[in-house]
Amino acid sequence: MKNKFFKIGFFSVLVTIFMSFTFIQSPVYESCGIQNEAFQNGEKLTYKLYYNWGYLWLSAGEVDFTVQDLGNEYHVKAVAKTYRSFDWVFKVRDTYEAYLDKETLLPNVTIRDVREGGYKLYDKLVFDRINGKVTSYRGDYASDAKPKTYDINHCTNEMLSIVYYFRNVKFGEFDKGAEFPIDIFMDKDTWPLNVKYKGVVSKKISGFGTRDYRKFSPQMITGDVFDDGGGVDVYVSDDNQQIPYLIELPLSVGVGKAILKE
Repeated sequence: MKNKFFKIGFFSVLVTIFMSFTFIQSPVYESCGIQNEAFQNGEKLTYKLYYNWGYLWLSAGEVDFTVQDLGNEYHVKAVAKTYRSFDWVFKVRDTYEAYLDKETLLPNVTIRDVREGGYKLYDKLVFDRINGKVTSYRGDYASDAKPKTYDINHCTNEMLSIVYYFRNVKFGEFDKGAEFPIDIFMDKDTWPLNVKYKGVVSKKISGFGTRDYRKFSPQMITGDVFDDGGGVDVYVSDDNQQIPYLIELPLSVGVGKAILKE
């Protein structure tokens, strides 16, 4: 079971939870575009990742999210790596990048460079929203990546860019229990999923004490990684920044969580 789980990648799973929200097709938002009011140039968020196997919580590694203002675009980046003490279990060195249009926060280009154990993946996505296409340059490395073009709707987002998109959606205007259909382009396909907003809840999180958070539960794909019917819970700050503080998720093998470190 260990190999079955890790062939998809522990860090890809946890990072995907950060990135599991995509464009929310709600009457409140008639257009895909959204203005940034939540983050700024130079922002850096660091998360500590944990994995539970049986009764043991393992401190697995960290993910850094950074923002750089390039003028007409934001360059956002996530770098995930295991601690050396966890490398013997499964070594990870992953990098995700996205170049976001400043007017809409939709991605123009994204890059996923995954190095997890013996698994390698390079996937560069170039979006053509006018023609409803995305071209994936995919291979083990950038040097051997081959292009293939797919159809998308003009609002389709992807893994990293949606972190910064959803932080600007005014979830505080929605009622508790509201559900939103979502689309995410990942691994050569568009995935229709669903997100349920569970309102504002009081929660004690290690390092931050007890405070109010906005809580979400994304519906994930049942299969090798996620338990059937298991609830994924995401807690974000109850303010305009909507920073994720805690992600809890049940997996087919064990349990994972990510906590904001600094």
